[in-house]
Amino acid sequence: MPGGGDPAVCWYFRFHGLRIANGLELPETVRMLYSSLLRRLLFLLPPERAHHLALAFCADVRVQSMLQRALSPLPSGLERTVWGLRFSTPLGLAAGFDKNGVALGAWEALGFGFCEIGTVTPDPQKPNPPPRLRRLSRSEALWNRLGFPSEGAERVARRLAGLRNAGRWPSFPVGINVGKSRRTELDQAAADYARAFALLRPYGDFFVLNLSSPNTPGLRSLQQESHLRMLLEAVAAANTPPPAKPVLVKIAPDLGEKELGGVLEAVLSAPCDGLVATNTLPAPGPRGLIGGLSGRPLAKRSTEVIRFLVRESGGRLPVVAVGGIFEAGDAREKLDAGACLLEAYTGFVFRGPLFAREIGRGLLQGRSLP
Repeated sequence: MPGGGDPAVCWYFRFHGLRIANGLELPETVRMLYSSLLRRLLFLLPPERAHHLALAFCADVRVQSMLQRALSPLPSGLERTVWGLRFSTPLGLAAGFDKNGVALGAWEALGFGFCEIGTVTPDPQKPNPPPRLRRLSRSEALWNRLGFPSEGAERVARRLAGLRNAGRWPSFPVGINVGKSRRTELDQAAADYARAFALLRPYGDFFVLNLSSPNTPGLRSLQQESHLRMLLEAVAAANTPPPAKPVLVKIAPDLGEKELGGVLEAVLSAPCDGLVATNTLPAPGPRGLIGGLSGRPLAKRSTEVIRFLVRESGGRLPVVAVGGIFEAGDAREKLDAGACLLEAYTGFVFRGPLFAREIGRGLLQGRSLP
């Protein structure tokens, strides 16, 4: 039974006779049921428990097959090509939701144009001790201090190889977000990133170096120009044989213009193919612990950073926007600021399974895409 027999997820597909297995289109009532009832049920659970249930459900091969039959593709008109990769829609699932690449087929079926798995570390590591995840429903935000929990690059690579060999690889681009292990000293960080990248390189269509999470001590200092150049050069040395895979850097939202300028100088003179703007915003949580805030509170600052990066780089560097995307208008704002692609996580949590499709349809109803 999909979802491991969990009654909430089984109910989701049986309520009012929604027979997805027969290939029927999901009706508008599904969106309403999620927002009015199923989300409330999930939000009664601790956030990590709810996330694990949702992820296990989406990882089920039968569920993925049902979704693929039940959901018709989005109409054409959203396609774009970046780094030589074709994206059917500019909106992808951001890193952090599917950390170990267990449900790629579900994200494609739900209408995302790509997904970014991870953060994957070179070695397996557990999450930080609790508290590490909170919902802030009134603010439409999430606070986390998870700290790169990961099965490790070798195990994730084996899983991805298995998906490909079994003919279950999605048709959309798959990005892989990599980070350093918590125990690795900063002066050895470049080797950590290069090792994770080398193990995963055969499976990712593009890669994102996570240098900006507030939940790994010292990590954000790697955004400094000298560290960043060294790290990019180490990854470039592992980016063989040709053709090289696109490599991006994910940056923090609270960098000032001088710091952002330093990042641009480094990435424009090093082997780097783009920036992801932005990571979570450092914020205090329970017991005064610092974590990262995502969702609505990040929206304005993310757009400001995107606009600065596009302007100061003269549009030479593709920028992927993430932070505060909940509706088509939010997506449009990021694209108008100069972003070439979009990513969302928190909006997906709060809006539910039809989120990506609704964003896509909303963009199609607006004016021509940049």
